[in-house]
Amino acid sequence: MLFSYNWLQDYVKGKLPKPEKLAELLTIHTFEAEEVKKKGTDWVLDINVRPNRASDCFSHLGIAREIAVITNSKFQIPSSKPKEDKELKVKDFVNIEIRDKNTCPRYTARVFTDVKVGPSPKYIQERLEACGVRPINNIVDIANYVMLETGQPLHAFDLQKLKDKKIVVRFAKKGEKIVTLDNQKFNLDKEILVIADSKDPVGIAGIKGGKLPEIDKKTKIVVLEGANFERKTIRRGSKSLKLRTDASWRFEHGISADLTEFAINRAAFLIQKGASAKVAKGLIDFYPLKVGPRRIRLVLDYVERLLGVKISKREILRILKSLEFKILKDETEHLIVEVPSFRLDVSLPEDLIEEIGRITDFNKIPAIFPKASLIPPKRNENIFWEEKVGDILKTAGFTEVYNYSFIGEGTPDKFSFDKENLLELENPLSRKYKYLRPSLFPNLLKNVRENFKFFDELKIFELGKVYRKSNVKSKELSVEEKRMLTGIIARKEKKEDGLSEIKGITDLLLEKLGLADIWYDIFEPTPEEKGDFWHPKKCGEIKVGEKEIGFFGETRDFEIKGQVLAFEFDFEKLQKLACEEQEFKPVSPYPAAVRDLAVLVPREVKVAEVLNKVNEAGGDLVQDVDLFDLYEGEEIPGGKKNLAFHIVYQAEDRTLKSEEIEKIHQKIIETLEKNPDWEVRK
Repeated sequence: MLFSYNWLQDYVKGKLPKPEKLAELLTIHTFEAEEVKKKGTDWVLDINVRPNRASDCFSHLGIAREIAVITNSKFQIPSSKPKEDKELKVKDFVNIEIRDKNTCPRYTARVFTDVKVGPSPKYIQERLEACGVRPINNIVDIANYVMLETGQPLHAFDLQKLKDKKIVVRFAKKGEKIVTLDNQKFNLDKEILVIADSKDPVGIAGIKGGKLPEIDKKTKIVVLEGANFERKTIRRGSKSLKLRTDASWRFEHGISADLTEFAINRAAFLIQKGASAKVAKGLIDFYPLKVGPRRIRLVLDYVERLLGVKISKREILRILKSLEFKILKDETEHLIVEVPSFRLDVSLPEDLIEEIGRITDFNKIPAIFPKASLIPPKRNENIFWEEKVGDILKTAGFTEVYNYSFIGEGTPDKFSFDKENLLELENPLSRKYKYLRPSLFPNLLKNVRENFKFFDELKIFELGKVYRKSNVKSKELSVEEKRMLTGIIARKEKKEDGLSEIKGITDLLLEKLGLADIWYDIFEPTPEEKGDFWHPKKCGEIKVGEKEIGFFGETRDFEIKGQVLAFEFDFEKLQKLACEEQEFKPVSPYPAAVRDLAVLVPREVKVAEVLNKVNEAGGDLVQDVDLFDLYEGEEIPGGKKNLAFHIVYQAEDRTLKSEEIEKIHQKIIETLEKNPDWEVRK
């Protein structure tokens, strides 16, 4: 934005620094002076004003105020009191109607008679040209001059060209058109705010005046408008019409509503002086919702803490007063500061401290490392164990997936979910997202089907919440939500040792989480127990002590060609049992021996019962017992099932001899056969 050096001199008492030095000072303390160039007898400063300072510094008065503070000079405001003609009353000339006080919070107008339109004074023309504005005539030039001086756009109308001598601020009607002062034609719509007479638009509010009531040599009576428009309305209209002007630029960034009266009085003073006009008595001022000044409590110690340097209270008061901040209360430890209406950017104590810092000069503040205590945040147990489990499974070759927390309307029937326990959404995005998921399985199996198009084997897991109604019979809705951990190994080719593989993954996971006393109980679950997910003959329960924490095994096919193995844990239980501290047990350096054992037991016998007997009889020399096969077929007597185990024998202090192993193995057989319904197959 361009500023005249000679013009700025009018408002600062004392000689200004040379233009180049002034540009440097402004760059250090306030803005960025991009260029300084000579123009006739004047200098022009091209200053990049930041958007937050548009309310006061898109004007010569605003920049001059900054210069006065920086140079420790006195800022002086020009005279702006016109002499009114008592025989002429403004209300007798024009009627103003504002239809929307939100889009036009203030509208101020003055009337001038016996106007002599002609060239404006030479100094006004020179200053306008220095700032890139073309002089037209004394009335229009003064309106532009005051806008560049104060930051408040003004517009002049020939009153005799307004129908019924009326001004209406309203939105345009559909199909209305307007020709602007530069002869551009625009089609208006209902989102464009206009200035109209009793019939047609005569200007685009806050953007551009219309051709119809323009000031010319025959003009005798002038209505001068100084309005405040809502910034979003002006920006929307400017963007819609693709019309950007000096006025719209200022309104878009925001202007104080208190500025209209000062600016229009300043213009009236200049018009009376430069156009020999009479000023009608009174001021039309529509201002229904007056905005009071903002007040800020500034704690003096906070200034030092934020800036990192001590600034005396005397200097703080000098800076604030020179920037026209009013000190309402001066206490030992704090100040109550009233913000001037033109500083729309100041609303917080930090804003005041920034003003103090920039005038002091931020470059003079030494760089000091902050003094602070680095306190680690309190650990979130949920996040810690979720990440721990994720790392363990990823190391084992699994990929984590994230699915939506919804299932479709056909899923409950497919997986035998009880619809009474499901939570149905009132406004689902589609039929695919009708219910909140009661299990992670449905979406994981969908992942398997989709990825089988590209891969022959898949290892995935998900840790997320599931949702159910906790009390179906109650009239009040009660929701149970808990975190579950479900993992799947899926492959197109079936493997005979699949059950051992998925059990090995759960062993690894539980061992890494520090769990002990882990048991696997092969059983046949009912749909009521865990949903209709598992293969009836190849699944089991995972226990820690007597507490059930999850399930593992092979799933039903669910129209997936291949083998799908899975584990499922109640993560809330898993997290409570997990432990970071683990007892180190060295690996035995002596070789292990493996013996297989098959036992025929009644169907209702649980695997855990057999495992207990084996471990009890084998003692410390039995390091591990794995179930590798469960068979019920034609060769097996009715009501019976065959369990096959790998028994691992190993000592920590010696190599076991064959005779010793055989003796322990025989003891296990004898212990099992003590039950008359159990038969060890030889």
